[in-house]
Amino acid sequence: MNGYITVKSAASDEFVEKRSRFIGHIKPVATQDEAVAFINEIKSRHWNAAHNVYAYVLRDGNARRYSDDGEPQGTAGLPVLDVLLSAAATDCVIVVTRYFGGVLLGTGGLVRAYSHAAKLALAAGGTVKMLPCDILKLSMDYSFYGQVSALISKFGGLIDETTFADNVTLTFAMPRRESEAFKKELTDLSSGALKCDCSGVSYHPFETK
Repeated sequence: MNGYITVKSAASDEFVEKRSRFIGHIKPVATQDEAVAFINEIKSRHWNAAHNVYAYVLRDGNARRYSDDGEPQGTAGLPVLDVLLSAAATDCVIVVTRYFGGVLLGTGGLVRAYSHAAKLALAAGGTVKMLPCDILKLSMDYSFYGQVSALISKFGGLIDETTFADNVTLTFAMPRRESEAFKKELTDLSSGALKCDCSGVSYHPFETK
């Protein structure tokens, strides 16, 4: 299992170029059906726009799709796709809506405008690194709580749930690449008294640098 970069959340941003209004919309998606549903949603919302250009990249089937939606070939959908590929972003879709302002932008102008709208959308949504993580559970005496919490943070783990009862129980996600080193240091810290139970593996989001 490898990590991948995707958009953090659905978002939009816009700008005006020579009286044409460009609106970039972005959303994280996992399947082609989800991507197409979002594209259709934007087209329905902006039914009276001149163009609704789109591009998406998916891990599923390594799919890459784009559409110029009536703009000159290669001036719209491909520049939007290039923004996603340049950011190494996957499992996301961008739709750029254009309301025509009456002034022709030319080939170069269209490429720059659609690229800029896509970049604005990507910046608005933000990016995260999705990493495969071991889902671990650990019960401990209260005396270990502070040290173990710090140790989880040191190795880049994310605490999902904390339960306070007779003991403290932590459920957390630890990047797989750090799991063995974390467990070794946990053993050293507790002289072998603390051991984690692993319930599976799943992807978790981490902020990109």
